[in-house]
Amino acid sequence: MAEIDPLYLLACQVEWERGADPSAAWEVISAARNPNQDTRAQALCLLERSQELKRRFPQNGAPAERVGRNSTKEADMRTPYDLDVIESCMGCKASRDGFFCRFSPAVLRPVDAASYHSVMPSGALLFVEGQAPRGVYILCSGTVKLSTTSKEGKVLILKQAEAGEVLGLSAAVSGTSYEMTAETSSPCQLNFIGRQDLMSLLQGESEVGVHAAQSLSREFQGAYRDIHDLVLARSSSGKLARLLLSCAPRGVVESAEQRLRSAMTHEEMAQRIGSSRETVTRLLSNLKKKRLIRLEGATLVIRDRTGLEALAA
Repeated sequence: MAEIDPLYLLACQVEWERGADPSAAWEVISAARNPNQDTRAQALCLLERSQELKRRFPQNGAPAERVGRNSTKEADMRTPYDLDVIESCMGCKASRDGFFCRFSPAVLRPVDAASYHSVMPSGALLFVEGQAPRGVYILCSGTVKLSTTSKEGKVLILKQAEAGEVLGLSAAVSGTSYEMTAETSSPCQLNFIGRQDLMSLLQGESEVGVHAAQSLSREFQGAYRDIHDLVLARSSSGKLARLLLSCAPRGVVESAEQRLRSAMTHEEMAQRIGSSRETVTRLLSNLKKKRLIRLEGATLVIRDRTGLEALAA
C-alpha cells in the first residue's frame, strides 16, 4: 500500500473531532495499519492524541489495572521519528524566549484549544505557493524549507524556518494566497491553527496580536536583508560567502573554526543564492583552495571567517 499524504490524515482527524464526517475516523484508524512506516507512525500519533478518544475514554474513568498496563506499554513505545512528542501546549517544555507561542498561561489555554498537534515526516508539504490560506503552522521542533518557484520551474529557497516560528501568518491574516511553499526538511512537530480560529484569537487576545505583529516584522526585516544581500552582492562567490556566514553558529570566537549548524546540499545552496549547482561546486572548490573553508565528510568548516567576510563585502 502506498504512503498516505500526512496532511490528508491531519484533515481526517480534524473532521473526526468536529463530528462532521464519521468516515474520517476509519481513514485514520486504517492508516495505523498501513505497511508504510511513515504513514503508520503519523496515524498512530494522531490516534494517540485524538481529542475524540480522550473524550470517550477518559483516563480517570478507566479500571486501575487497565490504566497500569497501558501506561507501561506507552512508556516502552518509541515515539514517531524519535521526537519528544508534545501533546498539549500547556505542558510544553520546548517553548522558550523568542518562540511565537511564548504566551502567558491565560492566553495559552485558548491557543491550545484551537491547536491541532501533529508530527510530520521529512518531505511533507504543509502548503503550496498560490494555495488559499487554511491557517498557520507553529513549528515546535524540526526545520521547514520555505521556497518559491518561477514560471520556468527554477526554485529559490527563501529561508530555513526553525523551531518557534509561525508559518503562513501573513497569508492567513490578509486572506490572500500563500506566498511560498513550505516543506519539512526533517521530521517535525507542528501545531495547526485554522484561519477562522486564528482571526478570533487575534481579535480577542491582544497578546496574540502583539506576537503576530512581532513575527511579521521579523519576516519583513529578514526578507529585506536577504534581498539586500542577494541583489547587492558583487558576485556569486560573494553571495555564497554571505550564505555560509549566515549559517555559522553564533557566540563563537571569530578566530576559532566554525562548523555549520545546518548542512545543505550543493543544489540547496544554489537555490538559496539564485545560481546553479555546478557554479556552487566550483565556488566551494575555490574557497577550499584559498583555505577559507574545508570539508570534513558532510560537515563544512569555516577556517577563516575574516576572509569570508571580506569576500562577502
